[in-house]
Amino acid sequence: MSEGIFIRLLGEVTAEFRGAEEPIDLGPARQRTALSILAAVATRPVPMDRLVAGVWGENAPRNAEQSVYTYVAGLRRAFEPDRGRREPSRVLAGTPAGYVLQVEPVQVDALLFAEWVEEARRVQRAGDDPQAVRHLDEALALWRGTALSGLLGPFAEAERDRLEQLRLAALELRAESLLRLGRHRDIVEELRDLTRRNPLRERVRELLMTALFQSGNPAEALQVYEEGRILLAEKLGVSPGEGLRRCHEMVLRTDAASATSTPAPHETPHQLPRPLAEFVGRSTEIARLKERLTPRGQTSPSPLVIITGPPGVGKSALAAYVAHLAMDRFPDGQLYVNCRGTTPKLRALTPLDVLGRFLRALGVPPSAVPADLDEAAAAWRSRLHGRRVLVVLDDAADLAQIRPLLSASLGNTLLVTSRETMSWGEDAVQLELARMSPAESATMLAGLAGASRISADAGETARLVRLCDGLPLALRIAGARLAGRPDWSVSALAARLSDERTRLHELAAGDLAVRSSLAGSHTALERGSRPVDRLAARMLSLLGLLHVPEMTAEVAAALAGVTSGEAEAALERLVDAHLLERAAPDRYQLHDLVRLFAGELRPADWRGPLIRALSYFAASTRLASHVSDPHRMQPAAPVDAIPHSVDSPDEAMAWLHEEEAVLAAAAVQALNSPDDTIAQLGVNLTFGLLWHQVRGNRIVEMNELNTLALQVSERLGDEASALIAHGHIANALRISGRTDAAVVHQLSALELARRIGDASSEMRALGNLANTYNTGERHEEALPWAERQLALARRIGARVGERFALMSMGNAYVGAGRPEKALKPLHEGLADAEEAEDGMQEGQIRFILGEVYLDLNEPRKALEHFHKAVELLTANGYRVGVLRGLIGLSRAHRMLGDLDLALSYITEAAASGGAFGHVIWERRLREERAAVDEARGVIQAGPCP
Repeated sequence: MSEGIFIRLLGEVTAEFRGAEEPIDLGPARQRTALSILAAVATRPVPMDRLVAGVWGENAPRNAEQSVYTYVAGLRRAFEPDRGRREPSRVLAGTPAGYVLQVEPVQVDALLFAEWVEEARRVQRAGDDPQAVRHLDEALALWRGTALSGLLGPFAEAERDRLEQLRLAALELRAESLLRLGRHRDIVEELRDLTRRNPLRERVRELLMTALFQSGNPAEALQVYEEGRILLAEKLGVSPGEGLRRCHEMVLRTDAASATSTPAPHETPHQLPRPLAEFVGRSTEIARLKERLTPRGQTSPSPLVIITGPPGVGKSALAAYVAHLAMDRFPDGQLYVNCRGTTPKLRALTPLDVLGRFLRALGVPPSAVPADLDEAAAAWRSRLHGRRVLVVLDDAADLAQIRPLLSASLGNTLLVTSRETMSWGEDAVQLELARMSPAESATMLAGLAGASRISADAGETARLVRLCDGLPLALRIAGARLAGRPDWSVSALAARLSDERTRLHELAAGDLAVRSSLAGSHTALERGSRPVDRLAARMLSLLGLLHVPEMTAEVAAALAGVTSGEAEAALERLVDAHLLERAAPDRYQLHDLVRLFAGELRPADWRGPLIRALSYFAASTRLASHVSDPHRMQPAAPVDAIPHSVDSPDEAMAWLHEEEAVLAAAAVQALNSPDDTIAQLGVNLTFGLLWHQVRGNRIVEMNELNTLALQVSERLGDEASALIAHGHIANALRISGRTDAAVVHQLSALELARRIGDASSEMRALGNLANTYNTGERHEEALPWAERQLALARRIGARVGERFALMSMGNAYVGAGRPEKALKPLHEGLADAEEAEDGMQEGQIRFILGEVYLDLNEPRKALEHFHKAVELLTANGYRVGVLRGLIGLSRAHRMLGDLDLALSYITEAAASGGAFGHVIWERRLREERAAVDEARGVIQAGPCP
């Protein structure tokens, strides 16, 4: 929802949904002021006191906070009209630190304006005035009138002034660049108007004087100075500042005419390709490259400058652009060759091919060009000796292709682009080119498709930029397609690119295509001379089989059926070829467009590698779950695969936490497969995640994955798996407070267990029914199910089931108001848990015992059990249990009158996150916090609702 919103502050405060004809109704003026405060710092929390101060200032009414709640509720309704009453807002979230407007900066015109102005400053400092003007024109086009028009209050007044000052600064920056570009006549009238409206702004007056002087009007420039001097003296009692005085002296001293001379042209090679007419961004990279190619003073330029990066990232365009900027430092010529290192269907040039072309360009007759590589390299060195030549080697395959050219004398520079990472001693400078920023990407699209068209829907533009993955080649194609189809909106093209199955097909225009660019790199690896090259090429096709956010060498080894060492070497080779990135040490990821390309490389034997990888995930998850807590029953069936090795509970829990997103994505992919074997592995993987999800309170993921697992199990006629899935779905529903729905699934699990004659599963279903009723605070209904579980557990010899039943009985008794009856089953269960060294169940029983002793008015006994429970359950990573223990510690200390400690524990409980999504414990947390505050005689605001 938030991705489709665009908020405008640079004029009347408005907002709109993507593609909607009518603006969003933002309500009364103060509600719009509240939105403006939030939008000005989008993605960052705004505390209540700042909202109140910003809307009313020192004259806030008593009900100001309640009014803010009303404004927030109104904005949530406006932005999310279909949101359910209990569903959390995805646009305007309440957090302990305040309210957060969850939109990207590019979705707020004031933030987008500031971003473009800052980008203009950067490129202006780098000497790129044409690009600075383009950025500033885009930024200033966002203004529709006076900022925050019609709004009153301290924030609106201060922010309106701040934004106006920023607008004036942008206009001054633009004028500076235009003056340097010799466009003084274009801006005289604009500066006259700006000076009339800001007569005391000295920088504007100085720029107007400069423009008039350069236009041949020194007398009028002097008049502008004199008017300013008088105004400053009359209004402010000051003299003109240094900048204005210097400008005045320059007009008095200098004649407007200047003599120019043009040097005679040199008979030298000028082979550089034409730079892009609309080169966008890269200001930092341009500055760094210019520093190496055109150093200050008498310092020689760097002999070797390498630009590397992934296919389509704009290496060649950047090299051509910078080479043209540096031409004057290389008066003896500029040489260029496309080495064809990754050009599909064409042979890469050999070093001798390259040397031959360059020697002929430097005047060597074709018949005199040596046929021997060493002789040609020697002739190359001789020709360049004492000269200053810039040599651009575009799309070099590797270091071997260009090595014979690297020994040229100082004063000459080789500017190389390559998809490969190269290492070459201290003389080399290597620049790795990253994907473009959102602002640069949007500017590139504006230059190709029209600024008004791109700025008309900033939200859709941000979406299109994201789909192009920040890749200049993809952005150029998208811009060309928009330019060629005036009837297409930005949202129309974004919609076409949203389908991953056809995105690469859509990203093609004329002879430009993302697919062919990526294919060139893959082909170069396939035809590489080293085994690691060919393994890397195959690895790329295999990585496309897995729909996971990142992977390790172990996963890649399972996919390829090789050792981890071989897999790591192949992955690192892909990193060097810029087809893969390191997400973290020993972790790798594919960018979106490369991932889609890799998916198209699907090998004929795809099924075996995918099954191996999923088997590795399932086996590793089951082992880690077991090692993290050996007392828990593992619902996942064993899988024949070598798992990831973990040696301790801490190591196992850490691995599960780190791999959680990967494992969940792999499970979803497998569960949605029509292949029965692959889908069954998805079921196994889902079941293996159970205890990690329980400990971490991952109820949404638990419900989603097990719902898919149930569908697969029913499709395969696997009743044993279906009953497990029913139980896990019920557990998620139980935690979220949907007791009746949870009971339906638990009864289905019980029925299936009895049908297939599985006494252990029947025993667990009985206990889960008791737990479900206890969580739903229907304790009298829980007791008979707990008693049935206890009887069956004793009959089949399941000690962990006995302990669970005794714990459920104690929980039911204390919840039903009979704490004295809870003591016996709880102490019996505690003794057995201690003997079995089952830390998780011991901790659970102890926090219930603590609650019993509180009900019996024995808070000191309760403290002992709560402290031990928190210690044990923290070690087990059981967040809800830790929360329950912390709430108990707060209650106990409150009963003892130690309110500072009570406040400390309830604050820790709120910060633990254990109550998230757990309806009962969210309520009890609020109730205990209110009780502590009441006991302390204070009223404290909790998190924003």
